[in-house]
Amino acid sequence: MYELMSADEAIRLIRDGDCICVNSFVGIESPVQLHEALYRRYQRMQSPTHLTIVSSAGFGVWDEERNAEGYIRDGAVDRLICGHFGAMLSTKKLVLEDRFEAYNLPLGCISHAIRAQAGGLPGALSKVGLDIFVDPRREGPGINRISIDDSLVKYVEVDGEEFLYYKLPKITVALIRGTAADRKGNISFDDMFMSGDALSICQAVKANHGKVIVQVDRLVDTPSRPRNAIIPGCLVDAIVVEEPEVRNEAYTALTGSFEIPYEEWSTWNEKIDTLSTQTARNNSAGHIIGRRAAMELRVDDIVNIGIGIPEMVSRHARKIGMLDNITLTVESGGIGGFPVSGEAFGAMIGAASVYDMANQFDLYNNGGLDICFMGALEVDAEGNVNAHRGPGAFSGIGGFANITAKTPTVVFCLTFNTKGLEVSKKRDIVTISREGSIPKFVKKVASVSFSAKRAIANGQKVLYVTERCVFRLTPKGLKLIEVYPGVDTQKDIIDRLPFEIEL
Repeated sequence: MYELMSADEAIRLIRDGDCICVNSFVGIESPVQLHEALYRRYQRMQSPTHLTIVSSAGFGVWDEERNAEGYIRDGAVDRLICGHFGAMLSTKKLVLEDRFEAYNLPLGCISHAIRAQAGGLPGALSKVGLDIFVDPRREGPGINRISIDDSLVKYVEVDGEEFLYYKLPKITVALIRGTAADRKGNISFDDMFMSGDALSICQAVKANHGKVIVQVDRLVDTPSRPRNAIIPGCLVDAIVVEEPEVRNEAYTALTGSFEIPYEEWSTWNEKIDTLSTQTARNNSAGHIIGRRAAMELRVDDIVNIGIGIPEMVSRHARKIGMLDNITLTVESGGIGGFPVSGEAFGAMIGAASVYDMANQFDLYNNGGLDICFMGALEVDAEGNVNAHRGPGAFSGIGGFANITAKTPTVVFCLTFNTKGLEVSKKRDIVTISREGSIPKFVKKVASVSFSAKRAIANGQKVLYVTERCVFRLTPKGLKLIEVYPGVDTQKDIIDRLPFEIEL
């Protein structure tokens, strides 16, 4: 039977050496008050310590002084296993200083490994990750020099087929945020942007005889409708009621509490953009790329669009009248709306459905998408892509590896170079006024997020759309298939590549 507790009381259930699983997505829906109570306890007692934290998509809030950043920085955590570190501003810097072990696994593979534990299995098989950095035959999942645990990802063969086997440490504590708890302790997520891995996490923790702690906005007398109670009360140990932060109307719209017609999607997206502290990407190169990439969309396509330059695809899809003819998806579980960017990435405007994250990655892993649009830091001569780790910095692979592993058409959206690039387009003529000082096309990528060899073997169509031209992946490498008007093929493309291409 659950107990009502304060955040400080609930955190006493956590013991030294526990493996905590956090249900959140990049920068949204983290149980902030629970994290901050844990930090208060650690400051007073230097306990709990030697913690492991697992999170499919990361658990920051874009503020290095809030949430879990403090107790991680002060030494309570020995090991982090996450799909994405982008919103964990302090933590992702400390990782590169070897302050603690840190492992980066594909988001969907962590989600499925959690679900496997929930079902009494030690791990989950997947073809996602083969021949990219996480494959132990290449680099493995460790981010820094002290991250040498080789039990998390193993290469195996089953019935003559290749797989990676993802195995997490036993999860013993769940930290979750929900909307409301009824008198039986059932937890609903009505006012949340997503439910993520919540149910699987709780089931895994109870299978391991651990503790489930849930932060909610309120208590209600009337039980939720059974279908809306994502976590049954019998799985909950402690419920902490915390007054939610006041949300602007624009963010409230993302919970699905009222219908947003298709005609109003762009208006609500603009409202959300004005509230985000993330820099909007409205550069000319991005618009050129987004417009060209959007031309690859077909009626009835099921689509995923990545963050950064690929976000321009959805804007131009709307301009050409395609947005209402396709189905957009987002990794956190949303289908059929308009994914938002910035600090609320993971939420959707006007979603038709929001289901468990593991189910979304079932769709992605099995080739259920028709097309995806992804960003890229580097592309090499073979067509391999690095999208997760730059020099001296990283955010993590996130759902990128799952999304690109089997989708029939993969479109990478990137500038030809960066840092200083100035380009414009007028009357369909592209003018490159200044080249960037950092090339995006290199002889060999620093780390592989996307394997060209695998894509060729899978029969995938792969395009690399830039502000000046389009390449297509072939068994020989990159083939130049399109040069925009105003661009000099020799001077602006061939002479600036460190490798040969097909023409």
